Amino acid sequence: METVQKKTLRLLELLEHEEGPMGVYYSDAKPEDGFGPKPGELFSREREAAGEIDWGRAFGDTFACVMGKVWLARNKRKAAWISHEACGCMGGGYYTGLYAPYMETIAHYVSTGIPGTPFDGEHYLPSPQTMRAFLEDCAPPPATGKYCVFKPLEAFAPGEEPLVIVFFARPEVINGLHSLTCYAAGSHLAVVSPFSAACGSMVAWPLVYQQRGEERAVLGGFDLSARKFLKTDEMLFSIPLPFYRKMLDVMEASALTRHTWQGVLKKVRKSNQTWARDARQPA
Repeated sequence: METVQKKTLRLLELLEHEEGPMGVYYSDAKPEDGFGPKPGELFSREREAAGEIDWGRAFGDTFACVMGKVWLARNKRKAAWISHEACGCMGGGYYTGLYAPYMETIAHYVSTGIPGTPFDGEHYLPSPQTMRAFLEDCAPPPATGKYCVFKPLEAFAPGEEPLVIVFFARPEVINGLHSLTCYAAGSHLAVVSPFSAACGSMVAWPLVYQQRGEERAVLGGFDLSARKFLKTDEMLFSIPLPFYRKMLDVMEASALTRHTWQGVLKKVRKSNQTWARDARQPA
């Protein structure tokens, strides 16, 4: 892991990007210092079918988006975490592999809503059927620990390894990562951007592609509900660790050390001051 951390510093230097990436992993131990939601409703299809979930509470004082916790973790360079007992959001728990199968409520909530209830629907997909197809396609591998943890890569101790590496950056830096990804994979299809919640882009999709034997980085951050936890013009770029190691191994031979990338960096340097001032706080 020390080698990955050291090479990441070099990658950040080539990208001229100040913020180090976050790593995602599972653990049976709750981080001692970090940010997580308080205990709330226990989401499961069985409890849903039995009418045992208090939806008022689930969308009330126990609701929390994991991206809000990740925002705090990024700024404080600490950990963020969720568990099945305290996941804050039925989607967050599913996309991080903490429970399965998905609940029928989410298929309606993200699409058309449920007539006669407060579930108006987010209308992100046109029907419950299309939402079910998405949920089945992006079903992540089951969690291998009680907690899904997000923490800065530099905070990983010897012997600890993330499953996924997540960069938060504006388009020019993402452009550099995109180029490196395609170079490392030797494929023009190495970067994908499927529909997803932001947490799904960080956990579910990268692990799903890895499970399928496909080298893919996931471009995310298009989730309208999570944009308030991202800076203006900021996106996510998530890479499974084995593929990320491959990217680090070839970065010196990639376009990031060539003259065209230097031209992109001139634009970055010119706009950094204005962007930083505009992005001090989430909306």
